[in-house]
Amino acid sequence: MKILVPVKRVVDYNVKVRVKADQSGVELANIKMSMNPFDEISVEEAIKLKEAGVATEIIAVSIGVTQCQETLRTALAMGADRAILVETSAEIQPLAVAKLLKAICEKESPQMVILGKQAIDDDSNQTGQMLAALLNWPQATFASKVTVTAGVAEVMREIDGGMETVEIKLPAIITTDLRLNTPRYATLPNIMKAKKKPMDVMTPEALGVDVTPRLKTLKVVEPPKRKGGVMVADVAALVDKLKNEAKVI
Repeated sequence: MKILVPVKRVVDYNVKVRVKADQSGVELANIKMSMNPFDEISVEEAIKLKEAGVATEIIAVSIGVTQCQETLRTALAMGADRAILVETSAEIQPLAVAKLLKAICEKESPQMVILGKQAIDDDSNQTGQMLAALLNWPQATFASKVTVTAGVAEVMREIDGGMETVEIKLPAIITTDLRLNTPRYATLPNIMKAKKKPMDVMTPEALGVDVTPRLKTLKVVEPPKRKGGVMVADVAALVDKLKNEAKVI
């Protein structure tokens, strides 16, 4: 079984994000970038399925600028077998990503696509669902446990009321949640081996996909700073402030 794992290059989660002076976006110059944490979980789950003898090949895919090769090399060092970079400098929005992944799926014929439920830069949580719709494949989102047997995946997923277990036939789309696993660290020998693993580079045009943005960002601003707390003398004063100042009761 072949597994496709999309990975996104994002601002590292430890970095304090700063808005550009012209409010056109966030500052990316000289900022540490890394693999989207939810995608790290996807790569780890694909590796676990391969180690269990369920999968035979793992293909990591990234869409974006040339530097996305670094993100793909990280996936290869973790255990992916080969990589594909769809290189473009254009702004790529979720629908365009889904269309590009659909084209790659039609070319590679994977039996499963495992991807993070969302990216920490835009929090869209749309790509997996859109890809499932475009391919007309079943989907299981927010996975916290995945078991694959005889062409069927049993997925425990997180919902508002607790946990839900669904069964879907392959090929299928699975999006990962935080509690699915703990991604491994790439060892130095595997980092060296990753440099020799194959990586194909193509363009959206070569895949026949128009990635022109459909949405326009008008302005990006920082959230307002929280006001300092105040001490109240007693319960009556607290109730008065909640009623007259906060107006929550």
